[in-house]
Amino acid sequence: DDYPFGGEAGMVMQIEPIDRVVSLLKSERDYDEVIFTTPDGEQFSQSQANELSLYRNIIILCGHYKGVDYRVREHLVTREISIGDYVLTGGELAAAVIADAVVRVIPGVIGDEQSALSDSFQD
Repeated sequence: DDYPFGGEAGMVMQIEPIDRVVSLLKSERDYDEVIFTTPDGEQFSQSQANELSLYRNIIILCGHYKGVDYRVREHLVTREISIGDYVLTGGELAAAVIADAVVRVIPGVIGDEQSALSDSFQD
């Protein structure tokens, strides 16, 4: 953790430990997306859940405090997603929402596949 450049209040997560983890994960397999959960990202939707369910591997990075060093977003992240116009204490709950919405549309996860395909937001 470190103070943000520019004198803003709060703390940000440094790039170095995040870069090490992402690099380690990428050395073991390919990832289709590196998602960062943030209130100012694109609004998460059922169509995004459907799209992400087709990917083989996804990394979801969760910010905390005032967020992350801007270089994380600039150099490591391929997509920024928000679950709503509000701020949480961390991105973990947003990551859980995204993961749950994605996993439930993967064939075989729900006993009756048609149940997930007929959900209210599938249209």
